Amino acid sequence: MGMKEEINLQRKFLKPNWNDLDSGHTDQSLKIPVPPQEKPYDQNGVFVDLIPKEKWNIGKMSLVDAILNRKSVRKYSTKSLSLEEISFLLFSTQGIIKHFPAYSFRTVPSGGARHTFETYLYIDKVNDIQKGLYRYLPVENKLFLEQPYRENMEKELDSASRGQFRNAAAYFIWTTIPYRMEWRYSTMSAKIIAIDIGHVCQNLYLACEAIGCGTCAIGAYDQDLTDSFLKIDGREEFTIYMAPVGKKD
Repeated sequence: MGMKEEINLQRKFLKPNWNDLDSGHTDQSLKIPVPPQEKPYDQNGVFVDLIPKEKWNIGKMSLVDAILNRKSVRKYSTKSLSLEEISFLLFSTQGIIKHFPAYSFRTVPSGGARHTFETYLYIDKVNDIQKGLYRYLPVENKLFLEQPYRENMEKELDSASRGQFRNAAAYFIWTTIPYRMEWRYSTMSAKIIAIDIGHVCQNLYLACEAIGCGTCAIGAYDQDLTDSFLKIDGREEFTIYMAPVGKKD
């Protein structure tokens, strides 16, 4: 396939025809059980209790100021984030406002309230949390330790992000489990997922601004290396976006 044909194919992805959706043959219409809202985890694993929103004393900047000051930040200080700050950032991007067994309303919109994303968090400098790779559990509002810290973990993530580790205090890596969307929207799902992740990252930008932090969205990562770093299969779950976070230098 030539470059022009490839470009046209990518443009077609951005123009889904909703008239083509056969809503009578989606898995939802076929009464197939709804997929779970979060991946399972080892009940005997290591968890970090996050600070609930009722106890926050941060993030008081006005929305107008956050929007006007929002920009990509690529250099960070050596300061650590607090547990309260990381709790605020996680809840701002995927936190649950109202929970139901089959779906949830969160701090970001999602087509059909399907919320296909998992939030992985590489912790480097956060008070009261050991270094390592964690996963956010939005239903429980906890962090689950996916991988304890090992030597050269930063170098692995730097390679996966194509040299964009940037000595951040924490590193957000979002994956998608596309079947959560496909269950309802079938062939229309890909564009909805792409739109939804933009909502998530913009919330991260504004939340960072509100607490004196910075971030820089990264789409130019190495797909295979990042999926391998997270130990996911790259098919039923794969990386879709990432962003380092740190105190402004």
